[in-house]
Amino acid sequence: MKFSENWLRELVEIRADRAQLAHALTMAGLEVEELTALGEGLDGVVVAEIVAAEKHPEADRLQVCRVDAGQGEPLQIVCGAPNARVGIKVPLATVGATLPGGISIKTAKLRGVASSGMLCSAKELGVDADASGLLELPLDAPVGQPLAACLGLPDASFELKLTPNRPDCLGLVGLAHDVAALFGSHVKVPAQSPAAVTSDARRGIRLEAGKDAPRYLGRVIEGIDATARTPLWMAERLRRAGLRPISAVVDVTNYVMLELGQPMHAFDNDALSGDVVVRHARVDETLRLLDGSEAVLDPSFVVIADEAKALAVAGVMGGFDSRVTDGTANVFLESAHFAPAAIMGKARKLGLHTDASHRFERGVDPALPQRALERATELLLSIVGGRAGPVLVAERAGDLPQAAPVPLRRDRLRRVLGIVVDDAEVARIFTALGMQVTATADGWSVTAPSSRFDIEREEDLIEEVARIHGYDRIPTHTPAGALALSPEPEARLGELAVREQLAARGYFEAVNLSFVPAELLARWGFERDLVPLANPLSADLAVMRPSLLPGLIEALRHNRARQQERVRLFELARVFGAGDPPVETPSLAIAACGSARAEQWGEPSRPFDFFDLKGELDALIAWGGEPHRWAVHTDNLPAWLHPGRGARIARDGVTAGYLGALHPQLAKALDLGPDVHVLEVALEPLLARRLPRAAAVARFPAVRRDIALDLPEAVAWSQIDQVVRATLGGLLRELRLFDRYSGKGVEAGRKSLAMGLILQDASRTLTDDDADRCVRDAVSALEKSCKARLRG
Repeated sequence: MKFSENWLRELVEIRADRAQLAHALTMAGLEVEELTALGEGLDGVVVAEIVAAEKHPEADRLQVCRVDAGQGEPLQIVCGAPNARVGIKVPLATVGATLPGGISIKTAKLRGVASSGMLCSAKELGVDADASGLLELPLDAPVGQPLAACLGLPDASFELKLTPNRPDCLGLVGLAHDVAALFGSHVKVPAQSPAAVTSDARRGIRLEAGKDAPRYLGRVIEGIDATARTPLWMAERLRRAGLRPISAVVDVTNYVMLELGQPMHAFDNDALSGDVVVRHARVDETLRLLDGSEAVLDPSFVVIADEAKALAVAGVMGGFDSRVTDGTANVFLESAHFAPAAIMGKARKLGLHTDASHRFERGVDPALPQRALERATELLLSIVGGRAGPVLVAERAGDLPQAAPVPLRRDRLRRVLGIVVDDAEVARIFTALGMQVTATADGWSVTAPSSRFDIEREEDLIEEVARIHGYDRIPTHTPAGALALSPEPEARLGELAVREQLAARGYFEAVNLSFVPAELLARWGFERDLVPLANPLSADLAVMRPSLLPGLIEALRHNRARQQERVRLFELARVFGAGDPPVETPSLAIAACGSARAEQWGEPSRPFDFFDLKGELDALIAWGGEPHRWAVHTDNLPAWLHPGRGARIARDGVTAGYLGALHPQLAKALDLGPDVHVLEVALEPLLARRLPRAAAVARFPAVRRDIALDLPEAVAWSQIDQVVRATLGGLLRELRLFDRYSGKGVEAGRKSLAMGLILQDASRTLTDDDADRCVRDAVSALEKSCKARLRG
């Protein structure tokens, strides 16, 4: 929000200088982001008129001008501005003047022609960034008058960094109420009187958008002069607020928006057909906007239309075909209230950001449209003339927001702020902010004006008292009271410990956004159970991530593109699945590529492979002390995993994640090589830890039996381990795999596994018969479930 300091001081008495005003605004939560002084150092710059101009004899782009500066004889000035011409009035820096940029004006010769001064652009004077030509002044500006007096200088342009909950300060009048409260003064805005109705021109209005557009006002003004020039005072205020003057009609609507905070729009009335209809857009309805772009709409948009076509996107931008031009004779002036939820995100969806959408999506006072319409009518009639028709009103009163009183307890105010604020001061603050205050037995009942959408609960009122009374007047105290320590269960590993272990193993932690592009997820095959954002920051951040891997692989690609061949990354964060509310699951993801070991001489270099990644997982699982509860399987793999080099991770038979190489098609689509391996596993099962328990040393010896089995190649060790443990129960203390063989003597498609069964009973010594029976039971179970054969 940018505004002119002089304009604000017209609206409210401010008993402070510029620096004190900026400090007070910032301390009240209205941060002054930038403060630019305007018009300082303009001594010697006056209003002058070009009375003659001819081409420079030695330069095609220069003109020799005769300029009347009110000093008797005209001055000769050499000028290269493209808009220099006879009859216009412009700023003249006379000899001896020093411009804000440090340029000292002296008599000089340009290409052999004497020049006694300098005709100036707005940029050279430090009042605007426009350097395209001379700053043209009104034709009635007195020749010889100091430019500062003509332009209302010196002045300053304030730019505030407003938080989204203060849309009331997006208009100077709303800001003036805060300033009045800060400095103990009063707002000097006169009441708006209705304009005289001198025409019977009218147009029907129909509201068909329900609660999205509950109030719409319009007025026809006939017989305007659209070519009339915007007054200098208005044009300068617009410039100092960051808006460039366009035309009188457009400038008036922008001026009212800056003054009151109500966006408005003017249509060429002759371009409308029948009633004005406020409705939702139709599927794939198109509209050419004022900036020339083609908007493709859907029913989530509200449009202003006539009987035949859409005219404007409500709360965002008007249409090109119904715009006001120099040939416009009759205008239809619009002033409306739209629900913030109906406008929120719509401009961004069209790739736009407009002053209107910035205000409407935060909330505009529903009581403003009538006042703004009358103010705009008053200004238009005084600038472009014309005859005003009656105010046309259509509204759905039941859908308009209603202000409710909010109680504030005196004890609660004192407890939160830590100080006692006098009752009279509290009442003054609320009254100065335009609120209705009623004293109650234990405090106050406060009703906020319709412009203050942010006042909903007691804490909001306490904030108002604190910021107006002054944060710097609230003493600093050390918080008192006991803090409850959150318990750290011993049966759960800490996330920090996981991070430290991965860092110790050579991995770097990555932190990625929780939002990802829908196109990237589609490339990975994530198309179901997604959580789209209703109001995304951009099209590239439109969906909550269902997996950590897409973002982590993008980080890996970023590193590889910068000549980092060996990359090790991990991330601990939440992923999101569809639900009400969405399901959040803490997860761990790992991505690695390049050589298995850092460059060294101890062993030959080899690429990182599946078993290296499996080793990282095994190390994490072993830390929890229950590796036997985990298993990896090669079935039911996701589409993004390599079908021959991927595995499903399960704990107690429940899928917890996946690991392996990326699918070759996905790796090619992402412009990656075949050496990228990934792992993603749910974090909570990984953090579960078995508590150590003291136990007596076994009194009876263990017995070992080794067996060799011939099995199908597809049978995984995890399946064998589960079958043997389930068969032997508590007698099996440990199962060790110590050899694997395939080749001569073993059928194709089969393998030989040699394993040791460590058997022990806590109550007695196992006999040979006991051990033999265990071996027979284990072999029998493996023959049935794994198609195993005992080798001789």
